[in-house]
Amino acid sequence: MENKKTTPEFQHYTVMANEAVDALNCRPGKIYVDATLGGGGHSELILRKIQPDGRLIAFDIDNDAIEYASNRLKDYKNLTIVKESYSNIKKVLQNLGIKEITGGIVFDLGASYHQLTKQERGFSFMKDAPLDMRFNQDSDFSAYDVVNSYSEDDLIRIISEYGEEKFTKRIVKNIIECRKLKSIETTGELAEIIKNAVPKTKEKIHPATRTFQAIRIEVNHELQNIKNTLNDVLTLLSIDAIISVISFHSLEDRLVKQCFKYYASKCRCKPNEPVCHCKPPMLELINKKPIMASEDEVKENPPSRSAKLRVAKKISSWEN
Repeated sequence: MENKKTTPEFQHYTVMANEAVDALNCRPGKIYVDATLGGGGHSELILRKIQPDGRLIAFDIDNDAIEYASNRLKDYKNLTIVKESYSNIKKVLQNLGIKEITGGIVFDLGASYHQLTKQERGFSFMKDAPLDMRFNQDSDFSAYDVVNSYSEDDLIRIISEYGEEKFTKRIVKNIIECRKLKSIETTGELAEIIKNAVPKTKEKIHPATRTFQAIRIEVNHELQNIKNTLNDVLTLLSIDAIISVISFHSLEDRLVKQCFKYYASKCRCKPNEPVCHCKPPMLELINKKPIMASEDEVKENPPSRSAKLRVAKKISSWEN
């Protein structure tokens, strides 16, 4: 996310910019990927380090981000920006004739400051707007569809699992009752329905926070995309290439941690297997505990306090 107000239309603060890019150990002549272009902060740092003959492929599905970053990075000739989800990274690189990511890849997961604060995108309960929450504005599926067409059981599942909300059943019951009378159209309506469903607590966060997070994750298939993509990316990395991942909530971080731990383990056998036939570790963990944003960064950009950076290096290949 980059807080420099270069234009009123796009604001984005690049979280842990130096930490995430320094971890890649960028060098000229190598191929790098920015899986989540956003405002182009990580991409610009990579591009500076890989001149004159390195190459960067950057992915995003947000039209606003692509327009802003394309203008910001227009002077760099060794950049390819692709309007695609990072979940399609394998296919896109194949189409570009790239067999391996020889340098490394950076992920900055979650929604950007711009997405969360631009009223018409419908991510925030702080501004009344149509229920949207799509990262990809070309998608036909939005938060409106989740809220108004999902069954009671499915709403309970996603809000409980993705939002880790303890008042899930109360919230869902209220949503179901309200949408019987008329469809729920806006973020303001939904926030009020949630607020009226839960008891008052001493928590500082708004009572709709977790439910909105859950719906956003469902709309954009965020967790499934992360899980699938991490596995794909590891097969694309060259030996000694680096993967650097910034996550913003516990569900994302848990997926990254579990993936890295699995591929960095010496043994992945089930407990009852008498003899270990596991392949050697594919990854080496660069940091066993996540790197957190500095105090200075958190002061400048408070949302950085929830960011966690995990880094690993590929040390062997499992291809047959």
